[in-house]
Amino acid sequence: MKFSYKFSNLLGTVYRKGDLLFSPDGSSVISPVGNRITIFDLKNNKSMTLPVESRFNYVTIDISPNGSMLVAINTDGEAHIISLISKVILHKYRFKGCPKRVKFSPDGKYFAVCKGGGVFIFNAPGLQTGNYNPFIMERAFHGATAETTCISWSFDSKLLAVGSKDTTIKIYSLQKSANLRWITLGGHSDVIVACFFENKDYDMYTISKNGRLCVWECTLEPDDWVEWQPPAKKEKSKDSESDSEDDIDIEKIIERTEKQKARAECKLLESDDLLKNDEEEDTIEEENIKKAEIKMLGYKKQATFYLGNEVQKHYKEAKLTAAAYHQDTRILVIGFNIGSFYLYEMPHANLIHSLSISRQRISSIALNSTGDWIAIGCSHAGQLLVWEWQSETYAMKQQGHRTNMNCLAYSPDGQYIVTGGDDGKVKLWNTLSGFCTLTFHEHASSISGVLFSHNRKFVASASLDGTVRAYDLARYRNFRTLTSPRPVQFSCLAIDGSDEFLAAGGQDFFDVYLWSMKLGTLLEILSGHEGPVASLAFNPNPASTELVSASWDKTVKIWNAVENGSAHETIRLIADALCVTYKPNGEEIAVATLDGQITFFECKTARQTGFIEGRNDLGAGRSKTDLITAKKNLQGKAFTTLCYSADGTCILAGGRSKNVCIYNVRESILLKKYEITQNRSLDGVDDVINRKYMSEFGNRALIEHREGGNISLHLPGVRSGDMASRRVKPEVRVLCLQFSPTGQAWAAVTTEGLLIYSLDIGLMFDPFQLELGVTPDTVKETLDERDYAKALMMALKLNEKLLTQQVIETIPYKEIELTTTSMPDIYVEKLLKFIASELESTRHIHFYLLWIEIILTKHGSRINTAPQMPVLLMLHKNMQKKYDDLSRICDFNQYTMNYILRIGELKSAKSISKHSAITIDDESLSDASIERMDTD
Repeated sequence: MKFSYKFSNLLGTVYRKGDLLFSPDGSSVISPVGNRITIFDLKNNKSMTLPVESRFNYVTIDISPNGSMLVAINTDGEAHIISLISKVILHKYRFKGCPKRVKFSPDGKYFAVCKGGGVFIFNAPGLQTGNYNPFIMERAFHGATAETTCISWSFDSKLLAVGSKDTTIKIYSLQKSANLRWITLGGHSDVIVACFFENKDYDMYTISKNGRLCVWECTLEPDDWVEWQPPAKKEKSKDSESDSEDDIDIEKIIERTEKQKARAECKLLESDDLLKNDEEEDTIEEENIKKAEIKMLGYKKQATFYLGNEVQKHYKEAKLTAAAYHQDTRILVIGFNIGSFYLYEMPHANLIHSLSISRQRISSIALNSTGDWIAIGCSHAGQLLVWEWQSETYAMKQQGHRTNMNCLAYSPDGQYIVTGGDDGKVKLWNTLSGFCTLTFHEHASSISGVLFSHNRKFVASASLDGTVRAYDLARYRNFRTLTSPRPVQFSCLAIDGSDEFLAAGGQDFFDVYLWSMKLGTLLEILSGHEGPVASLAFNPNPASTELVSASWDKTVKIWNAVENGSAHETIRLIADALCVTYKPNGEEIAVATLDGQITFFECKTARQTGFIEGRNDLGAGRSKTDLITAKKNLQGKAFTTLCYSADGTCILAGGRSKNVCIYNVRESILLKKYEITQNRSLDGVDDVINRKYMSEFGNRALIEHREGGNISLHLPGVRSGDMASRRVKPEVRVLCLQFSPTGQAWAAVTTEGLLIYSLDIGLMFDPFQLELGVTPDTVKETLDERDYAKALMMALKLNEKLLTQQVIETIPYKEIELTTTSMPDIYVEKLLKFIASELESTRHIHFYLLWIEIILTKHGSRINTAPQMPVLLMLHKNMQKKYDDLSRICDFNQYTMNYILRIGELKSAKSISKHSAITIDDESLSDASIERMDTD
């Protein structure tokens, strides 16, 4: 099994905090998601998270006008220049403090950064500037008396408007100009939220937090701009003569005084000439100024609109929080903290449209290049919307879990993932597109377990509200609600291989409840545990109804309730059991215990077959509020989630740590360890607390701040709940893990969201039974000799994707059967795996389906085994995807063709009727001509 898993995508979180952006073509939305950046492709309906990770959360981003470069700044003041072509960080720069805004100039040569009360202009590296040295400062302005909040460039990149918390807007010139000295715009009584220049003009709009909009008209036209040139400095003549005062002699003194008098007279004559020259130069400068007719830059307030008055009639505490302006269409969009946004047509502020999307604060607004789509982000709700205001429809509507995710489950074909969170919602995610396709919100409390049925027809979820619900994926409804005789908080969930029986374990009452999915009735209550039931698992074999349960009472019980009722076998452990899972063949179970060990047992004999001591592999991590060291804290760490790989040779383990470990089951050794995050905005990532957080009284994070009677931590040990009244820093942890049934990826539910790690086989040379003399040239020579079977086996030995693809597509379809029958089974299995992965992106669908049909027909009996199930599942997943895509296209084309055929029939019928009318007229004319001839 290969372990070159790389981070591929981030699901479950669509927007956290910061600026939203549209790509220059207007088809993609760029959203900061914690310490990562996600790009949502609206045309292709896909999302992609950049393989770039910051040490802290991003707060502001901006994209260059050509779309090739992205500047992102995090909360620690570290700025990253990211290439959107190679998807890597090119340069880094650290500011002292946290900048609030970054903005590229329209010509792409500069970008401005707002930090504190100043604005810093940097040269943008690239072809346009011809300079590739990063972060070369061009200008710096320190005009604001308070913190700057917004920034805007003029269309020609000459002027810069900066708003601040001192309710003023400063106008700066990038280059020194004769037209501009210093301009400050007032007229607002609250914090400036946004300022915008007009297109092809210097007119401006400024908006403050209380909803006041000011329209400013510039007194200077762009053609009147004059660059300032410094006057030439005059070189002063220096006397090279130096007087020595070594000898004091009267005669020498007299001679010296005479010389000084003569020199003074010469200087008087020269000064008169210099004065005449200065007067001539002044007259020349005055004439040049009159000729140039320089106009000074100034602004006049044309109008003031109170956009917040209408909103504040219904909501007195409504504040304007975000705004965006499209220069070409003159559309202004403003958003409020009550979740509503408004569209105005400028410059007269005519209301076009208004909509309330939620009750949460709108954090960011962006408009695409055409002005048709409006992107709106709500940080508190984790919501990202793209609204097409002309048709009043959603181009995209995505929302992650408002609070932490708790659990996940893959669909049998690996195409979908279902997740449950503390917000009581169950969401269905498409792993190929990265979008949420369904949301069920029937639960009233936290979701503790979710699962996918083996026939892909329904999903089930267990919650702390005392219900287990099943949702139909065909009709998108809750068709089954299962409850217990007395209210129980369900902590885990499991379903058998035949989708007949559903089991859930109790957290406050220590029983296991068994229901029938078809009848919806409670079949059995399995009692015997003396502590909360932490985990349940059914035997994956469809012919077996064996159930295993793990509890905090240091026992694992094996049940067969369908056949034997409450009879069970108990396995004693040395610590509390936290998680239990079955091996894919159903012959072995793995149990994670509180002492950091993973123990393996044989199901039939209940005999221990091995164990893994994994506590030291979890890695230490010290929270800012911990009073003990990271090394001491490690003694309390343990694995809380386990999952076997698709072939059962390895096991994936994670817990209250930033590390995910893969172990070999037979050898009981660590194969690879993944660090899921480097985000220092989360707690428990660092092993050592920085000394700047320590004081003479101890850790500053433990000191209560009683400003205005508010206390940061009202209750000791509280880490969730009312986040508004307690300043709680989220802690890094892995809550659930699962391998994809195809074996090509695994998913982890973490504090940051749903992380997907997949195999990247394109950049890795991994030969298979390579022999001497097998090279790409010899493969092509063998292919030219039409020895197709040998060429294909040689290509599979090299295991290079492009070469294998070339060989397969060169073989004629009539030779497929002969080629596959003359190959050994081991090469046929490798060939099927390659075709299954290639089917996802290829255009030659029918050609590859012919290969699949012949391979499954000739070798199906030998391929249909447990080790080959991941390949068959991946094949089924990709074929299902192609079927879904093509069926929609074919249905659309079918209706289009029927319409065209119907139009053709109508046109042909109309032409026939017209032709018949013409022939009748011709016959009547011929009859009339014959009668005339007879009369003549």
